[in-house]
Amino acid sequence: MHAADDDDTEAAVADTPVAGDRLPRQELTARIVYQLLLAEIAARRGKFEVAVPAYLDLAKSTRDPRIARRATEFALYARQRDMALEAARLWAELDPQSPQAQRTLAGLAAHGSNPAEVEPQIAKLLAEQGAKTGAALLQLNRFLANMPDAATAADMVRRLTEPYVKLPEAHFARAQAAMRAGKPDVALGDLDRALERKPDWEPAVIYKAQIQQPADAEKAVATLKAYLAKHPKARDVRMQYARALVGARRMDEARREFQRVLNESPDRRDAMYAVGVLAYQVKDYTTAEPLFRKLVDAGVPEADTLRVYLGQIAEESKRTDEALGWYDSVKSGDQYVQAQTRAATLLARSDKVEAGLARLQALRGQPGTSEVQLTLTEAFILREAGRAQDAFDLLQQALLAKPDEPDMLYELGLLAERVERMDVMEQSLRKVIAIKPDFAHGYNALGYSFADRNINLPEAQSLIEKALQLAPDDPAILDSMGWVMYRNGNLAGALQHLTRAFSLTADPEIAAHLGEVLWMMGRRSDATRTWQEAAKAHPGSAPLDKVMKRFLQ
Repeated sequence: MHAADDDDTEAAVADTPVAGDRLPRQELTARIVYQLLLAEIAARRGKFEVAVPAYLDLAKSTRDPRIARRATEFALYARQRDMALEAARLWAELDPQSPQAQRTLAGLAAHGSNPAEVEPQIAKLLAEQGAKTGAALLQLNRFLANMPDAATAADMVRRLTEPYVKLPEAHFARAQAAMRAGKPDVALGDLDRALERKPDWEPAVIYKAQIQQPADAEKAVATLKAYLAKHPKARDVRMQYARALVGARRMDEARREFQRVLNESPDRRDAMYAVGVLAYQVKDYTTAEPLFRKLVDAGVPEADTLRVYLGQIAEESKRTDEALGWYDSVKSGDQYVQAQTRAATLLARSDKVEAGLARLQALRGQPGTSEVQLTLTEAFILREAGRAQDAFDLLQQALLAKPDEPDMLYELGLLAERVERMDVMEQSLRKVIAIKPDFAHGYNALGYSFADRNINLPEAQSLIEKALQLAPDDPAILDSMGWVMYRNGNLAGALQHLTRAFSLTADPEIAAHLGEVLWMMGRRSDATRTWQEAAKAHPGSAPLDKVMKRFLQ
């Protein structure tokens, strides 16, 4: 059974013979010939508003199924759905033994809102499938996809599949309809019945896991793992198992499973992509880069995304010219703005600040660009170039047009501290908190600023506690909590939070804070080792240089 979209419906009527013994004896009168020529010439000239009514009128007057079919074809091509449905009804009436006529009528009727007309047509089609009934049942929901009421469609699927409940495909079709109607528990029950009838059916177990995944990722993992224990060579199931592991945040296991599929099928692109992305996320560029290059050379649909990844790999590997080449190879599309933005930032970091800013200016006004994001990137470039005042002025000017834009307000607050405009800093961050009360970093930035300057410590701790409630595992906020505790004289609490923050990310500023707390607790050798190891990993870090000068010189 074909689906009910226009392309499939057109395919159903194309090259469809009508048996000679079912044809009416049609005398070619002058009127018929004239109307046929009129319709054909109009169609050749693209005037379907003439061709379709002419053919439909002729089909009604002659009651010839060939002409009714032609009227249906023209109406479908012209996307004149109402006339196509009228012509298809006539065609199905005039040639009731034609499965193509019945299929076309059912497909067109399914687009409308009259289930009473759709259901008998589909039931008749299913009854005629014979050995192909299972395959037809798997197409049933696609066929009804345009019905506006999903619940009505699901009820219809249950009635239509009732004669075929011994077939696993009937229960699979019911599960699909139940999911479309927003009933995952019903769908899971239907899939269990499908698997009772066909226990080794891969599509059913994969679909079951996909339904389980949003509510309980571990249950999806268990479903697929149990299947693989019996069928270890089921590669599609193993791919879904690896995806389920990603959903359960079990990344190392997911990577091993994707790699296993790739080892068994070296040219399988979805496995190559998955292994490459997971490797990229953990900075295993040795694995990710050749896979990305191979996929780009193969012309996969995600090629531009991979070009951006390859640019980032080259950038982090200090291959600046190569990185720029990858970014510039993205010529258009969804990734173009990101590629050009990264190229602009890279140019600025390579002491070509004006060239980077020029790239950003060239993006303004182009489709897919965000003025806010471009402004934030320009401010970042200026700040990194040591032009904090220019960045501050840029954001203040931009906020005149968008005074409540939270991201720009947040960045302005951070820059205000750099240019010693504490009034603007506090005003901006308080406004951010008011606009976005769930923005953890807004509370954290204001609280940390107070703590670092050793002022308003009770409010500072309250602000950081709120930030930590919103983002309990954020290392920057954990660092702030440790620092405000240190300011309040709570060294044990400070050490606990700073140690956890440093375990999550070996940031040099966190190392500076952690070392200072250790020093004040009398653990001077531990403090010195923490600073020196961090300084070796992050040479030139201002926070580390400052604290080491205070305590070690």
